[in-house]
Amino acid sequence: MKTISISEKFEKFTKQWHPHQIAVVDEMQVLLAKLKDEFVWHAHEAEDELFLVQKGTLEMHFRDRVEIVNPGELIVVPKGVEHCPKTRNGEEVHVLLFEKQTTKHTGSVVDKKTQTNYPKI
Repeated sequence: MKTISISEKFEKFTKQWHPHQIAVVDEMQVLLAKLKDEFVWHAHEAEDELFLVQKGTLEMHFRDRVEIVNPGELIVVPKGVEHCPKTRNGEEVHVLLFEKQTTKHTGSVVDKKTQTNYPKI
């Protein structure tokens, strides 16, 4: 039971689209990730996903619309909803993710950006 400095944890890695685990809450994990440009269209069939933007502006693309998420704002993507996170103009965005430990990075989609192991920092 110690405090966690989110800003210090972000300084520990540079790789984009590769979440790092900073805490576990019951069956849920708290992840940090740095995002840049476009990710992969995907869905998580059995899990919701929460994105809290710490730095930058995230565009969460859905098939029928785009939601803009600014620093200090969050968005929850419900299970089964196809989505594609993107950033603007080459900006790096820092996000905190909250999701079940069983959540696959890109759902059933396999891509060169897909990660299967989240380092603990």
